[in-house]
Amino acid sequence: MGTDKRNRQKENRRARQSELEKQLQRQKLVRRSTRIALLVGVVVAIVAAISLWPESDSTTAPETTETSVAENSETTVAPVPAGPFEYGQGECAPTDGSGDQVREFASAPKLCIDPTKTYTALISTNKGDLTVVLDPTKAPGTVNNFVNLARSKYFDDTVCHRAIPTFVVQCGDPTATGAGGPGYAIADELPAAGEYKLGSLAMANSGPNTNGSQFFIISGEQGMTLPPSYSLFGQVTAGLDTTLPLLDKAGNSDPASNGVPPKEEIRIISVQITES
Repeated sequence: MGTDKRNRQKENRRARQSELEKQLQRQKLVRRSTRIALLVGVVVAIVAAISLWPESDSTTAPETTETSVAENSETTVAPVPAGPFEYGQGECAPTDGSGDQVREFASAPKLCIDPTKTYTALISTNKGDLTVVLDPTKAPGTVNNFVNLARSKYFDDTVCHRAIPTFVVQCGDPTATGAGGPGYAIADELPAAGEYKLGSLAMANSGPNTNGSQFFIISGEQGMTLPPSYSLFGQVTAGLDTTLPLLDKAGNSDPASNGVPPKEEIRIISVQITES
């Protein structure tokens, strides 16, 4: 009986040791899975942010989503240095829209708007219309630039070259390549962290103070988590529940594509500015 008892005790110890080893293995697996999940989350966030930059003309440069909306790499005008916004010397387009279409400029525009007034942009697309209230109080230079380009009919009949579902729709490049721009760059007017929301209108860029004509509209939750690295200058007030979902649905969800081109064509028919 004594021998049987000792054998049972040995078996019990072995069983407890085996169970302890299994528990340790499970804990290691949980910790490893957690680390992997965190790493994946970080990678997704980084890729999403990179995708907002404009593309470069260089064939050796990594592709980015113009959610880096890097402006035309062929621009002959140096970026405006950081600091108080400095307007250019370019002429203002006719406010009544009577001028001819212009897509090449020698300089950024001088002050063409009245920052004390309200400016609204009606962006008409092949998926419907968006009404955007611009914010000249927080971003007078960026609004001035966008209004002058719109009044120059710069955006009319252009194709939005990048769209990523639940993230952004990027437009403003007449060449639809991600490398086009107006030939100049303007300074940043950056928001505080956490200000981006669904329907926010912001400038794409390729780094500090490289804004030109490319812009993006936040079309989903992922876009709302972007770092405050892009000039925020407007908010969609009409079309949030109708047109914007259609634009978002037209995006390219293949991670390898970086949103280029969209699954369906997104074309800007016209951008009309009203002042009040």
